[in-house]
Amino acid sequence: MPRLENQVAVITGAASGIGEGTVRAYVAEGAKVVIADIEDVRGSALAEELGPGTTFVHTDVSSEDDVARAVATAVERWGRLDVMFNNAGFGGAGGPIEDLDMAAYDTTMNVLLKGVFMGAKHAARQMKAQGSGVILNTASVAGLQAGFGPLVYSAAKAAVAHFSRCLAVELAPFGVRVNAICPGVIVTNIFTNSLGVPAEMRDALLPKIDTALSNWAPLGRSGFPADIANAALWLASPEASYVTGQAITVDGGLTAGRSMGEFGERIASAFGIDPAVFAAQRAGQ
Repeated sequence: MPRLENQVAVITGAASGIGEGTVRAYVAEGAKVVIADIEDVRGSALAEELGPGTTFVHTDVSSEDDVARAVATAVERWGRLDVMFNNAGFGGAGGPIEDLDMAAYDTTMNVLLKGVFMGAKHAARQMKAQGSGVILNTASVAGLQAGFGPLVYSAAKAAVAHFSRCLAVELAPFGVRVNAICPGVIVTNIFTNSLGVPAEMRDALLPKIDTALSNWAPLGRSGFPADIANAALWLASPEASYVTGQAITVDGGLTAGRSMGEFGERIASAFGIDPAVFAAQRAGQ
């Protein structure tokens, strides 16, 4: 039996990247899905491809009316809401603190944090009435440790992780589970978008991003949308029925630390020792 048979989900940021990967995983496991995104062409094309078990709703997560409409569409069309995946995001405001553009700060927080609050707000109302449901929020390793993202982005993601813990406690008596997913280096267009790459060129550059980032994590490869989609699928399924209030990291070991070998090679390099020679000596010990 499919793990999400007859379940109904709303996924924001669902037209590409992690969101698209999760839509595909959910539909394959029997779910009905509202594809909520600002990318009308991609979102509509995805819904057309996947068939009548999906529908696209234009959704700017910084607009409460849009978020409410996405949730209402799920309930009106399929009668309930089982999963709310607050996933939409972007890199947002950058630069040093003394140069921070406060308008850009507001835009970033409206999408990355306020949007999550509003998605949870409208989902919780329906889920409490049902007596069941799952709310998932995309946080980030940047919200757990410094150095993995811009300042404002990292602060927002830290807030999302802790918000998820607090909301889990609030909603537990109503049978609603809440968890955050903290992706590591995932090959999506968040990188090309932040670099200002034209939309028509973004997908073609993803293999180059994969190559550039593949050695960051101890597992020796980049992460892909399917890696996060698999976590989101498990968290939404009955298999995770006793899991709530968690910030679950999916990062190939990135936040676990670096290997002793790599650390030693950097020390050797600092002392003018050829890292290759050092590695060979270490391997022979």
